[in-house]
Amino acid sequence: MSFEGQRIWITGASSGIGAALAEAFAARGARLVLSGRRREALAEVAARVQRDALILPFEATDWAALPHAAARAGPVDMLVNNAGISQRSLAVDTRPEVYRALIETDLLAPVWLTQLVLPGMVERRAGHIVGISSVAGRVGTVLRTGYCAAKHGLIGYLDALRAEVEQAYGVRVTTVLPGSVRTQVAANALQADGSVRGDSDANIDAGMDPAECARRILNGIEEEEREIIVAEGGEAFAAGLRFTDPERLFDMLSKAGDQLAKEREKGGRPEPARVSQTLRN
Repeated sequence: MSFEGQRIWITGASSGIGAALAEAFAARGARLVLSGRRREALAEVAARVQRDALILPFEATDWAALPHAAARAGPVDMLVNNAGISQRSLAVDTRPEVYRALIETDLLAPVWLTQLVLPGMVERRAGHIVGISSVAGRVGTVLRTGYCAAKHGLIGYLDALRAEVEQAYGVRVTTVLPGSVRTQVAANALQADGSVRGDSDANIDAGMDPAECARRILNGIEEEEREIIVAEGGEAFAAGLRFTDPERLFDMLSKAGDQLAKEREKGGRPEPARVSQTLRN
């Protein structure tokens, strides 16, 4: 498929994967709508990739603002639900409000935005919904119970939505499962008390370049893949192992959980272990 002339709405477009997707889509002739919380950052992305892009800032969980945002975006050919936030805390220490924030941002917000654009796509019998989930949407890894719950839920919603609208109305649905990508996702992650972590992770710092991630996503969309796994090494292996040998995967991940529990008992700060490292040990 061609992206030339398509109107594509990207959330979380001010940095990371979202900004890289904006650049990649613009290079292939798409007309962009860029959303995120920070108008200035969105303007910087637009200035770099497409000066006439529509900048549409809003908070993903501002439920009252979402219908207005969808109306301003107008009919879109593709909605890319990319905005989200991660987590770095053990379940035993995590406050309920942290789970609420994660579920609302990573699951309810993309679901509701999709519900707002979906009727128009159904009426036109054309359109495309893309959801950026995560390998953590398949693999329940340590320090991310709320994040994993939301990302698992997003995959379930999109899989069920695809079943309802793909053949009946010609609306395509693509789920994307990135692994570690060099972004601020870890630094911006929520800790047990709801504070922002502030520091990155070794696995994120050593992750895939966002431009490469975006390239693989666009290639997968062009090839009409329904699910695109953008991961390497142990993370890609873990995503496959979830189906081929889940018991083995559960044992391996439990080792990482045991190590973090021992750190916690010593009064230390539990640090994320790379999935690839866990699978080797």
